[in-house]
Amino acid sequence: MKKLWYSVDAANTAFDITTKQPQLFVCRDFQHLTDVLEEFASRMAFRVGGLEGINKAIDCKHTTTCEYSSGLQVCGTFSEVLTAEGNTPIYLRTTGPTALAFGNKQLDGHSRDYHAAGFGSPIGRWNPVQLREGTNARLEFESGIVVSGRVEKIVRARHIDQDRIILISFSNCTAKLGDRILFDPSWGTFDMAVGEQITSVFNGAADKDSYQQVALVPKERTIKVPSDENRRKLENLYAQVRDIRERKIGYERLGEIWETQQAEHPGDWLVSMEIFEILDDAGEQNELKQKIVTFLNQKKLTNKDVSTLIEWGFRLVTYHKTTLQTAAH
Repeated sequence: MKKLWYSVDAANTAFDITTKQPQLFVCRDFQHLTDVLEEFASRMAFRVGGLEGINKAIDCKHTTTCEYSSGLQVCGTFSEVLTAEGNTPIYLRTTGPTALAFGNKQLDGHSRDYHAAGFGSPIGRWNPVQLREGTNARLEFESGIVVSGRVEKIVRARHIDQDRIILISFSNCTAKLGDRILFDPSWGTFDMAVGEQITSVFNGAADKDSYQQVALVPKERTIKVPSDENRRKLENLYAQVRDIRERKIGYERLGEIWETQQAEHPGDWLVSMEIFEILDDAGEQNELKQKIVTFLNQKKLTNKDVSTLIEWGFRLVTYHKTTLQTAAH
């Protein structure tokens, strides 16, 4: 079997689950894994946003959230995006119930019931103009979209340490792009989202509770093992072994820990397997390691319920060592 260094290209590797796995992707350590996953995440819609993210939201055909650079979040089923030269998104539209949120909290008065028929709004900058509630305004966007009407309300919020306008509500409003009517005064109040670009797109509503998007709760419940003094002592042994594994010091204590397990918890085998793995990896205390192997093999013969688990434990230790040696070359 081929062993390859793990990278984002692994996502493009075809694999037929009904056949033998043709290759194994290997990480040097957890940091390597983290770096690859972070690189992959940087390409996802929730980081990329823009036209790519909006198109993914449209293709999804389910509730998604598009977040403007102002922090305003539009949550609904997206159906259309208009673009300018260079494929820059300049207007988006949803179909059906839509909610507006900020900081993952729904804005007062902008629930899915209020925007039951859908929502549409420009994206981008407009030429400088003075905006005051109770006065008429004409916003000419760099994209060519023109919004004109009476400013009824301006909503501001603090985003990235700066107070920003996130929403402007117009009455008697018309929104046009050339000859196309994007919003007609007869449709009611035009609530215009404010933001120069879409910075993030992600699945679901920003405020799931207010949007009434209920997460499915599994029927199964975690089985909680009753804890007593004896079990707490055993868990303390596990904690000591984990500490030695993570810090890579204190190997001389493993013999004492194993003797304690043998004397006080003879029915347990997992502590022994963990100690064996640490010793095998460190190449230390062969005599103790052989004692543990003898104990585990005896446990396999006397307890069929754990026989397979112990055998797989030995195999994983061998497999892990072989994989690292192969990858190193």
